[in-house]
Amino acid sequence: MNGGLAWLASFRLRILFRTAFLALALAVVAMAVTVLQEEKQRSYDNYQASIGKTKEQIVARLHHPSGQLALLNPRWGSQPTAGQPVVLPYSAIDFDDQNKVRNAVEMAGCLVQYPQSGSLCVAIGNNPWAGGFIYAAGTFASGPLIAHRIGDEFLDGAHRLRVTVSLRGQTYRWLAPFEPLPGNGKWEGVRGRFTGYVEQEGRDYTGARTVREFRGWVWQDGKCLDAAAGDAEDCVRKAFFSLRLPVEVLRDALFAAAKPTWPPPDLDQFKVRVEVLPPGDEAALFDSHRDGATPPFSLDSLTALLLPGETLSIFPPGGKANELVSLSGRDEALEQSSPLLTRLIRKLPVESLEAPEVELSDEVPTPLGNYRILLKGDARSVNKVLSVGATRVSWFVGAMLSAIGLAWLVIEIGLIRRIAALTRRTRGLSKSVQADGGLERYDLADLRGSDELGLLAGGLDDLLRRVKEDVEREKIRAAQEKDMWHAVGHEIMSPLQSLLALHGNADDPSHRYISRMQQAVRVLYGSASPSEAFQSKRLELATVDLAEFVRNIAANAGIAQLQSTGDEQPLLVRADEFPLEDVFAHVLKNADRHRTPGTPIVIELNSSDSTATVGIRNDGLPIPEELLGRIFEYGVSEQPEDGNRGQGLFVARTYMAKMGGTITARNIEGGVCFELGLPRLRD
Repeated sequence: MNGGLAWLASFRLRILFRTAFLALALAVVAMAVTVLQEEKQRSYDNYQASIGKTKEQIVARLHHPSGQLALLNPRWGSQPTAGQPVVLPYSAIDFDDQNKVRNAVEMAGCLVQYPQSGSLCVAIGNNPWAGGFIYAAGTFASGPLIAHRIGDEFLDGAHRLRVTVSLRGQTYRWLAPFEPLPGNGKWEGVRGRFTGYVEQEGRDYTGARTVREFRGWVWQDGKCLDAAAGDAEDCVRKAFFSLRLPVEVLRDALFAAAKPTWPPPDLDQFKVRVEVLPPGDEAALFDSHRDGATPPFSLDSLTALLLPGETLSIFPPGGKANELVSLSGRDEALEQSSPLLTRLIRKLPVESLEAPEVELSDEVPTPLGNYRILLKGDARSVNKVLSVGATRVSWFVGAMLSAIGLAWLVIEIGLIRRIAALTRRTRGLSKSVQADGGLERYDLADLRGSDELGLLAGGLDDLLRRVKEDVEREKIRAAQEKDMWHAVGHEIMSPLQSLLALHGNADDPSHRYISRMQQAVRVLYGSASPSEAFQSKRLELATVDLAEFVRNIAANAGIAQLQSTGDEQPLLVRADEFPLEDVFAHVLKNADRHRTPGTPIVIELNSSDSTATVGIRNDGLPIPEELLGRIFEYGVSEQPEDGNRGQGLFVARTYMAKMGGTITARNIEGGVCFELGLPRLRD
C-alpha cells in the first residue's frame, strides 16, 4: 500500500509540472492571439478616424490657393511642360505692384523652381473680361543690371528679356531691354522696367517702336545672394520680374462669340518661353526651357495622403458624372507575410464595425464652380499591414515556445527523476525522528554529486547526522537552564523570606515591596524563558479601588514631579494589585526615562459607564512610527545599546490582558501618552 502511494505521489508531481508547462505554452499562444485581435480592433478603429482626417486634410489643401490652382488645372500634372500657362484662382494680377504680384504667385503656388535661384509662373486670370493677357512672373540671379541707353539702336548692350509665345498656329516674339527708374538706392536695390519690342532678325532696332500693351517690371534686391560677398558692388543678387503679354488671338476670341469660352479649351497647348539675357552674346542667365525644374503642388501630390486601398475621385462642376481626376493610394513594398497568420487575422472578430467600406464626400468651391470630392476606403486593407507585422514578430512567440519546451525537457530528465529517487529515500523520515530519532538508517551518500541536486543530497545527509547531536545538546542545555533557575530562585527566596519576617506588618510599605519581589521570583522560577514565565503567570483578581490605587502610586512611586488628576470618588475594578503595580512601574519608568528634564509626568484618571481609563503622559520626543506598533513586543527596545531588554512593556501588556484590560500608546502634541483601560464594576 505504501509503495502504491509513493508511486502515485511521484506520478502526481510529474503531472503537475507537465500541466504547468502545457498551460504556460497555451497562455503564450492565447496572449499572441489576443494581442492580434486587439491590434486588429485598434487598427480598424484608427482607420475609421484616420480616413476622416485624410478627407479633411485634402479639402483644406484644396481650399488653399495652391489647391484651387490644382483644381483649375487638373491636367497640369506632376511634371508640367515648361512655360505652359495655368488658370489662376484670381481674376487678374496687379503686375505693376511687386508685393501684390509676388504674393499672388507664391500663394497660388504656380512658381516652377529652377536651379540657381530661378523660378517662373505663366498664367491667365479666371475672368475673361480682364483682357486677353498672359502673365509671367518669376526670379533670376545676376550681377548688377546693365541698362539700355535711350537712343541706342542696339539692344544687346543691356540686360534684356526674350519672350516667345506659341498658340493656335501663331508665334509672338518680344525683346525687352532693361531700363532703370529713378529713385534707386544702394540698400533699396534696383527697380526698373522691361520695354517690349517685337523681336527682329538683326541687332539694329533703328526706328522700332515699343509694344504699348507689353508691360514688364523688375526689382533687384540690394543684398548679395552669397553672404560671404558682403556689400560688394559686383556680387550676384536676386531679381523678381513680372510681365503682362498681350496676345491678340485671345483678345479677338473674346469678342468672336456672344458668350466666350474661358479658360481656353486648348490652354494646355500654349507654349511660353522666357529667357533672361546678359549684355552681349553670353549664355542666358535664365531659360524656362532649362532642365532640372521642380514642379509645384498638383493634384497628383494628394496621392501621398492616401493609404493603400483608398481612392480619391474629383468631379468637375455642373454635376458631370465623368471623373476629372482619380487617384489611388500606392501599395508600399511590404515584407513577406505568413499565409497562416493572414488567414488567422481575417478570421479574428472585431466589434463596432458596421461597414468596412467607407465613402466620404465633400465640395470645394472655386471661381469656376464647385468641385465634388469623393474619398473611398476599406478598413480591411489594414489586415495586410497587420499580417506583415505579426509575421515579423512571430519568431519571438516561437522562441518563447521553444524555450518552454527546452525548460520542460531539462526539468523532466535532469531533475524530476532524481528528485523522485531522493523523495523515496526520505519518505517517512519525520515519523521516525518523532518516534525514536533513528536517523542512522537513512543513507543518502549514493546520491551525492557535484551538481545542485547532488549537493542538496549531500547537505541533507550531513544535516541528518547532525540533527541528533543538536537534539541531545538542546536537551542538556534546557536541563542546565532549569537547574540554574531553580538554584537562583532558591538563593533569592531565602533572604527575601527573612526580610519578610522583619517586616511582618502588612501596613508596612516594605512588606508590600518584598511581597512583590517574591511574586516576581515565583513567576520566573522553573521557567525556560522570561517570556514564557510572564505568559504562564496566573493572577488572583480582586476588587480594587482604582482611584485610591492611583493616588497611592503617585505618592510612593519615587519619581520626581509626578502629578495625579482625575476622579476623587471610588472607582472599582477587578485586578491583581501586585501585577497592576508592575504595570504602572514599567510605564512610569519609561515615561521618566524619555521625558524632557524638568517637565512633569501626569497621571489622569477618567471613567465611563463601563470602563476606567488611566492616562500617563509626559513631554518629550515622540515614539518613532516604525516602533509605535511594536513597542509591546518582547525584546523590542528603542535603546538596546543601554542594556534595555524590551521586557517592561511586554510584561505590562501581558498583565493587563490577563486582568481583562488594555494598554495602548500614542503620540500627542509635545510628547507621548499611554492609556490603561480596565472594566469598571458598578456599586
